[in-house]
Amino acid sequence: MKPFLKKITLGAIFAALPFVAAADEIKLNAVSLAPKQASIAAGFHVFVDEVNREFADEIKINWRGGPEVMPPFKQAEAVRNGAIDMTFTSPSYYSGLIPSSSTLNMSFKTYDEIAATDYHERMTEIHAEKGLVYLGEVPATDLSFLIYLKEPVSSLEDLKGKRIRVFPTLVPLIEALGATPIVLPIGEIYTALERGTIDGFMQGPIDAEKQFEGVISAVVYPGVYRAAFPILVNEKSWNELPEDLQSRLITFVRDDLSPRIEQIWAEKVAASAIAMEAAGFQRIDLSEEETALYRKIAIDAAWSVIAENAGEELAAELRAMLVD
Repeated sequence: MKPFLKKITLGAIFAALPFVAAADEIKLNAVSLAPKQASIAAGFHVFVDEVNREFADEIKINWRGGPEVMPPFKQAEAVRNGAIDMTFTSPSYYSGLIPSSSTLNMSFKTYDEIAATDYHERMTEIHAEKGLVYLGEVPATDLSFLIYLKEPVSSLEDLKGKRIRVFPTLVPLIEALGATPIVLPIGEIYTALERGTIDGFMQGPIDAEKQFEGVISAVVYPGVYRAAFPILVNEKSWNELPEDLQSRLITFVRDDLSPRIEQIWAEKVAASAIAMEAAGFQRIDLSEEETALYRKIAIDAAWSVIAENAGEELAAELRAMLVD
């Protein structure tokens, strides 16, 4: 464990807080980018249950809910200003505050491969500079992002001019493909498809058949990037934890829990692929040549924006950890 805890624990704040005995249970109120019943929230269910069990009588995470409690794009700032203690969020939902946050998605590497670098330590330092504690990630590398369409296409060229719902990380890619990115929350996708304001969307590969049967007819493979959800904690709330507990929590999350959460997705992805076919979704597999081009466009487009927004030096440092 690297000495980044010292950078997070601000002595003046910590000293001003009332003494909390190690035996006292500290409650952390949490929100999430998606409702509890959403497929992508499965990893956070595991996270909350495991942390509460591992640190019983020391920490209690109270997961209050998702967008119905707090708008997803405002959750990171709410953590920073103390309105909530913790969020399970999308890296791109707070890229206006921390431009390099989106890099968590911009890779084809697994959690273990990324954890073997200094990436999480650097993200801890970068978040601390903005008054946020980066606890770690809930990884979902298998949930690469697919393009779902109302009407089938036969090549990348056919995507030009189409209106595709995305989250902010995916905007550069869709623009590079000649399509029009439309940023919308997850809960507004179905209505936008029904109304014809979008031609498709990008999302992970699980449970789309349950949500979009009747409005989607085709899915473009392969997916790109990796899904991962940072866990952000309010700095003052974090500093209420004894330093030994901080250290044990980070070690547990990064070295034990996150690698196990990474493994829950493969079976779900395989089952959803079968279910989408049964629901009548046409699978469109890009050629080997187009797949290589697609992956290159995805990486180059995303990282060029990071270099512009976060600085070329930091972008190069982080890219070396995430991209072969």
